[in-house]
Amino acid sequence: MLWLALAVFVVYFTSFSFGLTELDDSIFIRDFHQYNEDLQNLVASFHRGLFDAVKDPYYRPLFMDSMILNYQVSDHGQNIVSYHVINVLLHLGSVLLLYKLFRKLAIKELHAFLLCLVFAVHPVLSQAVAWIPGRNDLLLAIFVFSFLIFSITYADGGKAKHLVYAALSLIPAYFTKETAVFAAPVAFVLLVFVLQKKWNDKNNLIQYAVWAGCFVLWYAVRSTATIQTQIFPAQVAHDFLGRLPLILQYLGKVILPVNLSVFPTQQDTVYYYGIAALLLLAAAIFLAKQKNTQVIFSGVAVFLLFLLPVLFVPNNLNEQSFEHRLYLPIVGILLLLPQTILLSNKFTDKQVLIGGLALAGVLAVLNYRHQKNFQDPLTFWTDAMATSPHSAYATMMLASRLDKDDFARSCELFRRAYQLNPKEKYLNYYMGEMLQQKDSVLASEPYLLTEKRISNYYQCDFYLARVAIEKKDFNGAVKYLQDYLKTDPTNKIANNNLLLLYIDTQQPGMATAQAKKMKLAGLDVPPQLLQKLGL
Repeated sequence: MLWLALAVFVVYFTSFSFGLTELDDSIFIRDFHQYNEDLQNLVASFHRGLFDAVKDPYYRPLFMDSMILNYQVSDHGQNIVSYHVINVLLHLGSVLLLYKLFRKLAIKELHAFLLCLVFAVHPVLSQAVAWIPGRNDLLLAIFVFSFLIFSITYADGGKAKHLVYAALSLIPAYFTKETAVFAAPVAFVLLVFVLQKKWNDKNNLIQYAVWAGCFVLWYAVRSTATIQTQIFPAQVAHDFLGRLPLILQYLGKVILPVNLSVFPTQQDTVYYYGIAALLLLAAAIFLAKQKNTQVIFSGVAVFLLFLLPVLFVPNNLNEQSFEHRLYLPIVGILLLLPQTILLSNKFTDKQVLIGGLALAGVLAVLNYRHQKNFQDPLTFWTDAMATSPHSAYATMMLASRLDKDDFARSCELFRRAYQLNPKEKYLNYYMGEMLQQKDSVLASEPYLLTEKRISNYYQCDFYLARVAIEKKDFNGAVKYLQDYLKTDPTNKIANNNLLLLYIDTQQPGMATAQAKKMKLAGLDVPPQLLQKLGL
């Protein structure tokens, strides 16, 4: 197990120097800083959505709590290193628990070690580790692996404490991610088909009742949360059928991990790696001299069960086929490998060890190369657009990273993104901002108003205030700046502009209150304005 720990740290040591990618991580660390500062929100997380307290279908309370706790030890979110260190430690915990799970499943010690080594360094899992929000899948794996281990232990010995430990692992798994709904079916598959336990054994029947109780508890708490989930069965069924080919794409990335992306889309991911992977895996199983068909079935079932939630994600909610979602499903493929020619034929342990270490070495190199794409926003979004050229969001985000260093290129990419999808969230805001930088202030208004309808992004108010000033609508400008400062109360430019507008619109009382508010916030107020206001 020490060798597994060493492998994790060697492969992921460089991630300690990574910053943010500006894909969700900046939201949870920078934008949520006020939320993360208050430890009372450790409870509030169980009653709200992830990105928005009331208008969000995602329910991730334990992930939010992990960010709150991490914030406390990261110099108020300034020390990004600590976030990456914790991700690596969580990955290490998953690797070690998976080793224990494989041993519980009677997998040979050497084989369990090599399978976990592959899990530790596999490049398709690097997004879960190197990208800070990938932590959610790391946490989920720790709880799910623990649940499976204790479920097997209880089925073997029938001790009540192991049943309790299994429940105390399953409950937090539910509160980490909805994928945990499939943890109990996976446990059933492993107990009945891999370990050959009778499905109606007394211990198993007791476990089923406990699993059901855990689900009811989670569902009851989740029902009290202020999340908004609009489910249209016809649309879900349509999107599910359209996403079925993802199974082949994901399989290709597991077996032949050479077409990875930080921001993959189904449209831009080729199928021939998946087809080749399916043929290779089928041949490896067919050529195996000794194989257990029930274990083969179980491996396929585990892969598909943990992958099912991805297939049910509505396209209007998320079109990406992120690779961190393979963190649990890959376990099903690893479970298959001992039934293939790679491990089931009469190779000596030395030959298997050498072959396994060689494979792990290749995967580690691929991981190192791919992992570097998460080091900073420019590198991240450059890879995102290169690997997903039909993604308006990826093109837009790269354009926003270039606006200061290569404005002409940035404008070109914004226009390309607009051609791909004029309704992409935040894109109309960036189009409006771009036009204002070109001094086309009035031309920016339709884009900014469109973005307000799409996302109600608060930054639109800042630029709409400038539009209102250009149109001599000073009262409108005041309203826009007031709304903007509700979200960004310490913005110096917005505060100064609002103060000047109060003075220009003959509102001395509001101007005085604004000046005092600025002073309390530590913002400079021009002495001549203070004198004019008698302060």
